[in-house]
Amino acid sequence: MNPLCFIVVVARAGILVCLVSLSVAAQQADPQAPVVVQPGAPGQPTRILPPSTTGTLPPISPADVQFMQGMIMHHAQAVEMTALIDSHTENKDLRTLGARISRSQSDEIAFMKRWLTARGEPVSHAMPEMHGMHMPNHQMLMPGMLTAKQMDDLKKAKGPQFDELFLRGMIQHHNGALTMVKDLFNTAGAGQDAEVFNFTTDVDSGQRAEIRVMQKMLGEKP
Repeated sequence: MNPLCFIVVVARAGILVCLVSLSVAAQQADPQAPVVVQPGAPGQPTRILPPSTTGTLPPISPADVQFMQGMIMHHAQAVEMTALIDSHTENKDLRTLGARISRSQSDEIAFMKRWLTARGEPVSHAMPEMHGMHMPNHQMLMPGMLTAKQMDDLKKAKGPQFDELFLRGMIQHHNGALTMVKDLFNTAGAGQDAEVFNFTTDVDSGQRAEIRVMQKMLGEKP
């Protein structure tokens, strides 16, 4: 008997039926196509989309891009400030705070760079030449960023003097970040991207909390 089939005799009809083995049938069957489901709006049914459907990133606001680019520069200065701590003070509380700020802002810089790159945007601001404007180290100062003189004074300070300059400078710096977040949400159409919204709200709440910690370290009331 042929191994691929066996004969079943149906007595009444006299019909010969050839049944192909299950293994052969499985080989001949088409693989199941993936199902892409689009949830419907409230009160509306879901839709089955073609298997070839691919996801696309939502349109971005130019203000979102400028915010991310500016915040990368902003965070970079905070990381630069924290890098001075180990060689300028023995204050354990300040060292702990600085390590936390450095780690969190370095991680956020990496996130912002990924966000911009995924959308085909440069990770830094375009630097148009502006007649008569001097920008130290070719950087524009975002809100709250320390000036070149403030950074120089911080680098020269040691011990308790450094501690106070650092704390006051970082409070200024954090307040600038809060201003940037506020300005973003005050811009029509900005901050609607889910990743931007979650990131900026985290920045706002995190830096407000750190400001309170630094004010307490200075002996000031929040």
